[in-house]
This record gives sequence, structure tokens and C-alpha cells, in this order.
Amino acid sequence: MVDNHGHGALHALTGSSSWRSRLSYRNATVLLCFFNVVTIILLLQCMFAPSNKKFTKNRYESVQLRYIRESEAIRRAMVPLELIKRVKEIQQEPYIQPETVVQRKAPKQNSASDLSKRLKDLQALNDANSKKALDEWRKRKMGRAKQREMEKNMTAAT
Repeated sequence: MVDNHGHGALHALTGSSSWRSRLSYRNATVLLCFFNVVTIILLLQCMFAPSNKKFTKNRYESVQLRYIRESEAIRRAMVPLELIKRVKEIQQEPYIQPETVVQRKAPKQNSASDLSKRLKDLQALNDANSKKALDEWRKRKMGRAKQREMEKNMTAAT
């Protein structure tokens, strides 16, 4: 492909000149604007259109809200309302019992002091009795030990 001017090799490398006439600055600008418009449309669609993630998030939120409501209902059902009501009634009742408690304490204190006196007397008596019993036991033990010594000496002598 050699033309009249000797530039055949150049035309062969760059191709035909017909693509230059189709791709002018004007056509390139229009093509670039078209791609920009398509890109903007896609970006706006992604930003404003509800996605599947948002739907699943809302669905999960509704499930979680249902669980929260159920747990609140269970918690309310477990509150001991009757017990709370009875405690409030008891708190509102007049407090008359201290007089009866004071009356009851006097006999209890008297009986407690009587018991402590009796225990002290018994301890003193028991101390004397236990000391006497301990002395008797020692005497018996010593007597038995002496008898064994004498028996050993007799068996050893024979």
C-alpha cells in the first residue's frame, strides 16, 4: 500500500483515515458527556434506591423489636404484684406492736437472769463434784498401777 507520496507504511500502521473523520472532538465530547450522565444516574440510583441490605436491616429490627416486646411482657409478668401490694399494706398499718414487745421482754429478761443464776450455781456445784470424782479416779488409777508393779516384781522374782 504505497500511495503517491511514499507514505504507505504510515497509513498501514495508523490504519485508514476514516476513523479520524468519525472521531472528532465534537463526537468525543458527546461520548464523554454520555458516559458522565450514565455514571451520575447509576450513582444516584445507588444512593436513593432502597437496597436489599436496608430491607433486611428493617426486617431484623422488626424481629428484634418483637423480641424486646416479648421480653418486656415476660418481665412484667414475673413481677410479684401481690407481694408488693401486701408489703405496702403492711407499711401503711399502724405500728402498735412495740408495747406488746416491751411487755413480753420483762418476763423474758427475768427468766434469762434466773437461768444464768442457776447455771452459775450448777457450775460451782459441778466443779466441786467433778473435782471430787477426779480425785477418786486418780486414787483408783494409782492403786491399780501399784498392784501391777507388785505383780511384775513377784513374777520377776520367781
